[in-house]
Amino acid sequence: MSSHKDPADAPEKPKAPADPIDTRLVRRLADILKDTGLTQIEVERGDLKIRVAREVTVASPQTLYAAAPPMAPPAPVAAPATPVAAAAPEAPAAPVVRAGDLVKSPMVGTVYLQPQPGAELFVKVGDTVAQGQTLMIIEAMKTMNPVPAPRAGKVVELLVGDSQPVEFGEPLIVLE
Repeated sequence: MSSHKDPADAPEKPKAPADPIDTRLVRRLADILKDTGLTQIEVERGDLKIRVAREVTVASPQTLYAAAPPMAPPAPVAAPATPVAAAAPEAPAAPVVRAGDLVKSPMVGTVYLQPQPGAELFVKVGDTVAQGQTLMIIEAMKTMNPVPAPRAGKVVELLVGDSQPVEFGEPLIVLE
């Protein structure tokens, strides 16, 4: 017999991990995001930390509800002020019913009406938008999430102000 050893008989040398990321785990996490409607998920195993995130696109039909009055009043239009004769006791405001489709917030976060400070607004009242066009972004957990137009139409009213916090389902824009 020869003194030469077969490499298959030699004890295996410890190999450096070629790919420490378990792709099956990443795929399972992505499936969880899809099944639950979450936008991101993070898992830690020892020193390994995996974060999976996805973009949210709202494609569901919009339901028309009576909207709550906006938190921030819209910018006043320059018009001559008329003095009020006497301060009459104010009656409670009736709920505002808006004509058109409401685009609602898909999440809790902070609304931004422009891509970055000083940039032009995504949309203004009177603009015509295409389906899928970004209307604004909502920052949630340090992630910028675009809010797309659910259909083509005309922007009739902006119901939120820039840098305003919003809740899930809160009306953002009225499309005609």
